[in-house]
Amino acid sequence: MKVILNKDLSPLGEEGDVKEVAKGYARNYLFPRGIALPYTERTVALFESRKGDIEARKEEKRKDALGLKEKLEGLALVILMPAGPNGKLYGAVTSQTVADELTKQGFQIERKRVELPGNSFKSVGKYKVTVKLYESAAAELTITVEGQPLKAETHSAPVRGGGRRRRDAETGPAEANREGTPAESAVPAADAQEVPDQKA
Repeated sequence: MKVILNKDLSPLGEEGDVKEVAKGYARNYLFPRGIALPYTERTVALFESRKGDIEARKEEKRKDALGLKEKLEGLALVILMPAGPNGKLYGAVTSQTVADELTKQGFQIERKRVELPGNSFKSVGKYKVTVKLYESAAAELTITVEGQPLKAETHSAPVRGGGRRRRDAETGPAEANREGTPAESAVPAADAQEVPDQKA
């Protein structure tokens, strides 16, 4: 079904674009939300009258994209990742990792706009990343991936200590025998004291 977009909708297109979409998608999603209109003579004439305004907005987006391109390419982005002594990362730097770091720097860039050679980086070093902006505009960033050693686990000592306590409990009677205080003699002695009390 042919429609004309009334609003920008990524990744489908921009305001004024003519697109072919499924009928159900148009009727159930695009039309109720005012995102698109059916492609008819009337709607075509309507968009022709708005053509100047639409083109002015697109030109503004092009200028914004060029300004953003300069800012991104002047950015020194450093990503810290856990890594081994050989420089191999425990994990990988992905497009989502880069998008998150850009957000921290104040840039709202969608993950799908970030392109990494090979889809991910798995070792420390310097890399080139492409960020698609608007139309054919794209920024090329240089990213430095630095490794940081993993912190030693602190919960391992209590686990081992618990094991020692269990072993001590299991070997308690044997330890008592070695010290010359038989564990078995304590029970009969207590019984011997209780018998006279019962007779009295």
